[in-house]
Amino acid sequence: MEITDDKLLRIALVTSLIGIIGLLIFTPSIEVKKVKIEDIDRGMVDEEVCIDAVVTDIASSHSKSSYFLTINDGTGQMTLIVFEKQLAEIQSNSLDIHDFKDRKVEATGKITEYNSDLEIILSGGDGLKIIK
Repeated sequence: MEITDDKLLRIALVTSLIGIIGLLIFTPSIEVKKVKIEDIDRGMVDEEVCIDAVVTDIASSHSKSSYFLTINDGTGQMTLIVFEKQLAEIQSNSLDIHDFKDRKVEATGKITEYNSDLEIILSGGDGLKIIK
């Protein structure tokens, strides 16, 4: 059997379509890893995680464009950073950042390191939800 350019093109096209269909099917089932604060370490920097925790404190930057939420899940505490873009998304859902104080939330974001401290940067306005 001789492989011509036409047959090779068809094989490549079918293989590409199967790959794209596979991505569309399996992408919604990919979930962010749910972790406890005590389990977070420097090896997880740049990983996206989800944490259920209570917002114990809210502080703002001098320009009030960013907020620093202290979250505690009973195993430890860390800072959750909310930048201006995420804040605007939260406010578009008729919520104020201060509505999260002393509430149990589900926070999804990327782990980063700043001044030797591990922090979480909120992934988006929908990455912070009140769950209780």
